Amino acid sequence: MLNPQPEKTFIRNKAAQVFALLFVTEYLTKWPKFFFDILSVVDLNPRGVDLYLRILMAIDSELVDRDVVHTSEEARRNTLIKDTMREQCIPNLVESWYQILQNYQYTNSEVTCQCLEVVGAYVSWIDLSLIANDRFINMLLGHMSIEVLREEACDCLFEIVNKGMDPVDKMKLVESLCRVLQSAGFFSIDQEEDVDFLARFSKLVNGMGQSLIVSWTKLIKNGDIKNAQEALQAIETKVALMLQLLVHEDDDISSNIIGFCYDYLHILKQLTVLSDQQKANVEAIMLAVMKKLTYDEEYNFENEGEDEAMFVEYRKQLKLLLDRLAQVSPELLLASVRRVFSSTLQNWQTTRFMEVEVAIRLLYMLAEALPVSHGAHFSGDVSKASALQDMMRTLVTSGVSSYQHTSVTLEFFETVVRYEKFFTVEPQHIPCVLMAFLDHRGLRHSSAKVRSRTAYLFSRFVKSLNKQMNPFIEDILNRIQDLLELSPPENGYQSLLSSDDQLFIYETAGVLIVNSEYPAERKQALMRNLLTPLMEKFKILLEKLMLAQDEERQASLADCLNHAVGFASRTSKAFSNKQTVKQCGCSEVYLDCLQTFLPALSCPLQKDILRSGVRTFLHRMIICLEEEVLPFIPSASEHMLKDCEAKDLQEFIPLINQITAKFKIQVSPFLQQMFMPLLHAIFEVLLRPAEENDQSAALEKQMLRRSYFAFLQTVTGSGMSEVIANQGAENVERVLVTVIQGAVEYPDPIAQKTCFIILSKLVELWGGKDGPVGFADFVYKHIVPACFLAPLKQTFDLADAQTVLALSECAVTLKTIHLKRGPECVQYLQQEYLPSLQVAPEIIQEFCQALQQPDAKVFKNYLKVFFQRAKP
Repeated sequence: MLNPQPEKTFIRNKAAQVFALLFVTEYLTKWPKFFFDILSVVDLNPRGVDLYLRILMAIDSELVDRDVVHTSEEARRNTLIKDTMREQCIPNLVESWYQILQNYQYTNSEVTCQCLEVVGAYVSWIDLSLIANDRFINMLLGHMSIEVLREEACDCLFEIVNKGMDPVDKMKLVESLCRVLQSAGFFSIDQEEDVDFLARFSKLVNGMGQSLIVSWTKLIKNGDIKNAQEALQAIETKVALMLQLLVHEDDDISSNIIGFCYDYLHILKQLTVLSDQQKANVEAIMLAVMKKLTYDEEYNFENEGEDEAMFVEYRKQLKLLLDRLAQVSPELLLASVRRVFSSTLQNWQTTRFMEVEVAIRLLYMLAEALPVSHGAHFSGDVSKASALQDMMRTLVTSGVSSYQHTSVTLEFFETVVRYEKFFTVEPQHIPCVLMAFLDHRGLRHSSAKVRSRTAYLFSRFVKSLNKQMNPFIEDILNRIQDLLELSPPENGYQSLLSSDDQLFIYETAGVLIVNSEYPAERKQALMRNLLTPLMEKFKILLEKLMLAQDEERQASLADCLNHAVGFASRTSKAFSNKQTVKQCGCSEVYLDCLQTFLPALSCPLQKDILRSGVRTFLHRMIICLEEEVLPFIPSASEHMLKDCEAKDLQEFIPLINQITAKFKIQVSPFLQQMFMPLLHAIFEVLLRPAEENDQSAALEKQMLRRSYFAFLQTVTGSGMSEVIANQGAENVERVLVTVIQGAVEYPDPIAQKTCFIILSKLVELWGGKDGPVGFADFVYKHIVPACFLAPLKQTFDLADAQTVLALSECAVTLKTIHLKRGPECVQYLQQEYLPSLQVAPEIIQEFCQALQQPDAKVFKNYLKVFFQRAKP
């Protein structure tokens, strides 16, 4: 306060934070006079007042900040502080705020605004009557007329209005505020040019409107019909103001009032009969929404930035209003949209793009606003179905798909796909829509954004109408031929579609062929035509990659090879249980693809990307070709296991798991042969030394460990435990020891759970009297101790959901041991193992009784309690 120069703002904020932390720590015990001491020093010195107000804001954020998650202890402490403040000093603080406002309102706007912010913050948790009284409210209303204060005064009034209180009192407060604001001319929106102030004012009107609606809801619930009627009357008198704000050209002002508008419609939805005025209000809201959905001239479609993103969000809010309007009066919405749509599309050639776009957009939005099951918009309610059918017919026959603006073009295709059921009712329009997709309006449009979105929409259109596509299949396949080109990096030719977009075109081609009514030979020939160019290009590019010296060129060739595999993979998505690869006669084509792609695995360059592509293709072929894929698996696996990193193994193991789970005994010889090489590769990577604080290496190893245990779980769970048993005694023991280590030593509950699943499965298979030699010893020496050592570790957190699942599997393991070994297991626990852990005799007794309960759930619950007690 005494410094000649004021401190920098960030220093003042830090000082306020320190004071706030000190207050929270000391107020209840050592410094009850905190505020009085500060006030006595500060008096009315402006620099002192500035710091005092900053401290108050810092204290509020410590005590009630909604964004901070407090522990239950902190929450209790904060409640106690607030209660104590209410008793001891809040009236004095409120008085100090009044004095500050009165003193500085005309001389220091910065301090006055700070003080208004403090009042707004504290109002939510102090006695409202201290603020919502004549002297305070009159002062705030006075501030509403002072330009530098009015935005902050508006926010302060909003906080007062937002405070929870008795519904009748709230209604009186809001109405008295409204009377004063109206008589002061604030409701004349068109006279006001300051959009920043209007945005705050709109938020205040929204708060007042929603408060009245909350009062109405409570009064109806309480059966107080007289006051509820009064509240509804009060709400109705604000609708005209709400509409002025909703339709304001500034979207922030409009956006701030949407909550009130939405809730008002919710009230109307609950009323059995609407008055003429209410119907007029609904229509006015509808027109406002239609107007506000329209793009403005400044919207940048080619380079969408922050303003554009905000408009997209605002449009989503308007969509919710439209949906709510549909609930209040679906007939009115349908009629309004139809009127706008028809008049706009009649003259689309001479209408501005934003009006054409919004007309089609409204038709698109009707699909969600007037919901039906499974998109059946063109059956059922006749008047609705015929209105939608008329609009769709107009859309596809008007020629509007040729409009020269990307937003209109995209909206056209989006709407056509959304109402695909229309084409089952009027299939005669399919050819002209297909042409729009395939020519310069769609996949060959000058805008990459339109081409990209159309590729996806075209694939959806074809899939949804597959029965109706039969007459056009060959024509479509011919027309998309050039879009299927794999463009190698060196020809400099810029493809129309990106490789991601081409995936949709390949999938579409696959769907057309597979779902066609052609005989199998024809399907096979078409599929071969589709995939042969890919295979030929692949061979040439792979040779080029082997010879490439430059790393950048290697990378772009590998990318291209990867795309080729991805495209072939994507065509296979067309097959289903009904239309299998075999039935369509396409097995041979895909086996040729496999033979073409697998040599890439032995390429020493760009291994990561090539292996990843081929691996994904193998996953698809295991599903599509079934056992026909098996002859290719051994050599593919051998290549994929050569000089691999943690990530390679981690991605390879799911492939082996898929094969094991699907083919089980059929792949037993392959698994036997591959089991130890795979394990050696895994152990070699896991044992590699890494920097102590290398987080990413540690995470990679953790993920690989999980994959390894998942592999063992698949093998044991698929009835293939003999694959492990046949690896020789030394190897079997090594594997079992790694599972015990996984269960006990690594603090990773996901891996621990898997390890206990493996152990209980092995006990179930091998734990009986006729199990492998030495396994019973292993059970008592290693598996039983693991079931206790793991949960007793400090890292085994019983408050964590994953850990509880691991404990549950641990309980299953112990139950399985008891099931297989009988009384011998109970005796071992009772006389040897549990006493060695210094467990009290009565607890041992209790434990063994729980273990012998027939209901496994009882034992699971007991085990959790047992370890909670046992942990220090």
